[in-house]
Amino acid sequence: MVPPTAGDGDALSDGGDRAITDGGGHSNGSGDDPGDPGDPGDDRKDALSDDPSEVAVALAEADEALADAVESALAGRSAVVAVGVPLALLPPILAARDRTEDDAPWRVACRPGVVDALGRALVLGTAVAEAAAAGAIELRTGGGLGADGGLGADGGHETGRELEATAGEVDPGRTLFASQDRVDAVAGPAGNRTLVGEAAPERVGSAARAVGERFAAATPASVGMPARSRLVAGARETLDDRFADDLAAALDALPYGAVGRTGEVTDRTLLVALAARHDHLLWDLRRWIGDEGDEGVGIAAGQELTADRRALVRRGLIEAIKVPAGNGRPQLRLRAVDDALLRATPEEVLSVLRGRFSLPVDEDGRVRDPTGRDGRRPVWERTRRDKN
Repeated sequence: MVPPTAGDGDALSDGGDRAITDGGGHSNGSGDDPGDPGDPGDDRKDALSDDPSEVAVALAEADEALADAVESALAGRSAVVAVGVPLALLPPILAARDRTEDDAPWRVACRPGVVDALGRALVLGTAVAEAAAAGAIELRTGGGLGADGGLGADGGHETGRELEATAGEVDPGRTLFASQDRVDAVAGPAGNRTLVGEAAPERVGSAARAVGERFAAATPASVGMPARSRLVAGARETLDDRFADDLAAALDALPYGAVGRTGEVTDRTLLVALAARHDHLLWDLRRWIGDEGDEGVGIAAGQELTADRRALVRRGLIEAIKVPAGNGRPQLRLRAVDDALLRATPEEVLSVLRGRFSLPVDEDGRVRDPTGRDGRRPVWERTRRDKN
């Protein structure tokens, strides 16, 4: 799995008091007709922002010391039960689970909004889905797991209250971790969270049972992203080995919050660009990315690629070439034409995209000609008549 890194729903933060909510992904075109691929007409009308992903926001507000403490405290423990888990503590939980040789699944109940956010997080979402598919974790969500933007209602509880022996005195909104011989709780005021533990047998038993009851009361959940291995296997089968290898390398290298559903460069923009490096048909990419079925992996609806494809064309990164399709409508073949995009390693593609999207554009979204070109086009853009 990808190591926890800071990078780039409701109640997703791990250490602040502000709830992090998702404003929804950008609006895409409703169709994908093979008209002029450079046509600036688009339902989205370039109404994109540079908003970081939900995961990036949560990790940026996270207390790194707390995340390190959670990973260290959980690694090697058997049958861990975690409740009230915010988005930002999922990476250290995954890292600790990877370091633990134990067949029993860890039971993880997340705060409301966290699982929904994972369905919009390509890197972290596929990693959590992979752990669930492999039986490493059992995921749940629901009320009673903390609905505020931080780790607790007021952040000021005493350590003893977190680990009271009676289930009724364990705060139902706190983030708690329990195993057979130890219970840990996140405590302290905002900006100074700490992990406190209790290993005394007379106190652990009742507190661990209370944590187990909170988990049992939560609702079983699944991530709206495919498992990492299924995502890559589907790409290998529907597209080809080269694309699948690029995808796997990118996912393994990117930080958990690197790319999301908002902003100018989204996860779908990245996938379209990766496909264009290998001259794939847009139709095949749509079949792979779309609704779950024989070939689709269910990342997003296939037609949602329209806006991302057009944006890449307008910025001179790719072209969409009409190719015959028997008696049906022409297909669009995606082809990378930007040298930097072609030469980049899979791990560098996202950086190349962001660099190009940061350049100034004209009213129709095309990158402005650099100063000093005097309207001259490069040789590869000229027609035969131009050259004569």
